[in-house]
Amino acid sequence: MPVYGECSIEMVEVWGLAVLAIAPGIFWMYYFYQKDRCEPEPLSLIVRMFVLGILITVPVAFIENLFAIFLPEILLVVLIAPVVEEFGKYFVVRRGVYHHREFNQPIDGIIYATAAALGFATLENVLYVFSSYVMSLPLAISTGLVRAVLSVPGHALFSIMWGAALGIAKFSSPGKREQIILGGLFLAMFFHGLFNFLVMNSVGFAILVLVVVPLMWWMVLQRINTAMTLCRKREL
Repeated sequence: MPVYGECSIEMVEVWGLAVLAIAPGIFWMYYFYQKDRCEPEPLSLIVRMFVLGILITVPVAFIENLFAIFLPEILLVVLIAPVVEEFGKYFVVRRGVYHHREFNQPIDGIIYATAAALGFATLENVLYVFSSYVMSLPLAISTGLVRAVLSVPGHALFSIMWGAALGIAKFSSPGKREQIILGGLFLAMFFHGLFNFLVMNSVGFAILVLVVVPLMWWMVLQRINTAMTLCRKREL
């Protein structure tokens, strides 16, 4: 009987942590999805990008582990991870939905980039929460809570930088498209690297929470407003 009771408690903990790890991705996806008031994207494509975001973590992790063999951790975290992860998420959107007929408004780049980013972030979140659970339940809970408000939406904020650029580029003259997209990718990689760098110590973490994260939110909301304005003009 005691063994059964212990197993039951452990199962409750596991399921609770699974919800804690997965729910933020779904919540933030809904938050950004409802920002598209022009022509909401089909849920089937949102799910497709979310799943592709999950799947791209495998080659991304493989590449990062290769670099980890010969590079110091600081370079891996601040330089390699942001570049590889943002390019990986960008790749699945560019290859998976950019040329789809449903990608027909500037805001669509933001929505699909968010879906891929949150798929990536959700699997990453599950791994972080359950690796923390090996050490202790309180650590796993605190990890899940902090990541729910910082790291998970952070992935969306980074990727919206290039997602917005992708949406604008598609409806710009061909000669300007790659320059616009590269600018968005650079911004995403820069903020991703800055985020990773600042989270490594208490002073940096304070700067991250008080300055960098609010700045990213402001920039993202500006991009959403711009995309919605362009959308309304296209409908006239």
